[in-house]
Amino acid sequence: MSTDDALDTLRRMVEIPSVTGQEAALARYLAGRMTELGYAARIDGAGNAVGEIGACHGPVIMLVGHLDTVPGSPPVRQVGDRLYGRGTVDAKGPLAAMVHAGSRAAAEAGARVVVVGAVEEEGSSRGARHLLRSAPPDALVIGEPSSAGAVAIGYKGLLRVECLVRRPPSHATSPEEKAVEVTVDLVRAVRERLAGNHPAQGPLFERAVPVLVRLEGDLASARAELDCRVPEGFDAPEFLEWLRGLSDGTTVKVLEHVPAVRTGRTDPVVRALSAAIRREGRVPGAKVKLGTSDMNVLAPAWQVPMAAYGPGDSRLDHTETEHIVLGEYLFAVDVLAAALPEISAALAVRPERGRTDRHAADRRAGLADTRGGEAAAR
Repeated sequence: MSTDDALDTLRRMVEIPSVTGQEAALARYLAGRMTELGYAARIDGAGNAVGEIGACHGPVIMLVGHLDTVPGSPPVRQVGDRLYGRGTVDAKGPLAAMVHAGSRAAAEAGARVVVVGAVEEEGSSRGARHLLRSAPPDALVIGEPSSAGAVAIGYKGLLRVECLVRRPPSHATSPEEKAVEVTVDLVRAVRERLAGNHPAQGPLFERAVPVLVRLEGDLASARAELDCRVPEGFDAPEFLEWLRGLSDGTTVKVLEHVPAVRTGRTDPVVRALSAAIRREGRVPGAKVKLGTSDMNVLAPAWQVPMAAYGPGDSRLDHTETEHIVLGEYLFAVDVLAAALPEISAALAVRPERGRTDRHAADRRAGLADTRGGEAAAR
């Protein structure tokens, strides 16, 4: 497939709206597109678009991007070498790059390349959680914007909680506690506690940072939602026990919790991507990210070599000016295509290679178990 084909895939993906929970049209398009590119493609039981290509034996390298976007519909347009539109960066650009890189490099890699367009990453990571029903791959690349010249090696964790405070109805002039005031004090206490645990001058990746994303209520009932980005080793059970004990009449509900994850520069996937960036003419970098991704869901369960990579400037995520530089997108396709054979070769010499061979059939069966649902038209 040509450069024009890769650019056309990206533009078509961006033109198809796919707000979280409404990814079906994009999943159908992507499954069909992967079929055209030589993949055995399908839509699995969660609604993920899944394509497999390459050797039936040997390691399985899984590339997971996400189909969904946050709401918003900035006009899709090209201005020079920049394509504007919702999802260009987060994360249709990285996913489209994976699709074309897998098609180009699978035969040379000597591996089974599995590309997944996952649903609801911006929500509950339902698509990634569905993948956990299958056996793990031998290596994993998460498609997120790291910039085409850098590899993301870590993501902060997330603890999202809802605090509901109730107090007996009273007059505004009464000295009795008021629910909304108690809730404000609770939010302030959370900020002070987390700031005390992690000094403000430390790196952001190593600090717990709470954000109040919703506050509503009155004298009798009030509700606050807190989005806490947490570092490695954060003791969530201990924090929740403390939070629940702050005041009587307060209910704390965990809406979402994923731990922070981090790999190292010596990880085979990190090394292969970095080497490919260098071969393509740039000095590779490594990043840790302050947000979360499907890596937070998959890494603790699978514990295989992994990293996140993809074109785009993550500072543009969710903005009205979201856009991707098309030259960066094509560079990322080249990097991924160059990295896949190297990842495969690194897996072949790892001590765990015996496990890979013994469980190849189990892994393929596990992938097949996730297939239910709609098959792509061929």
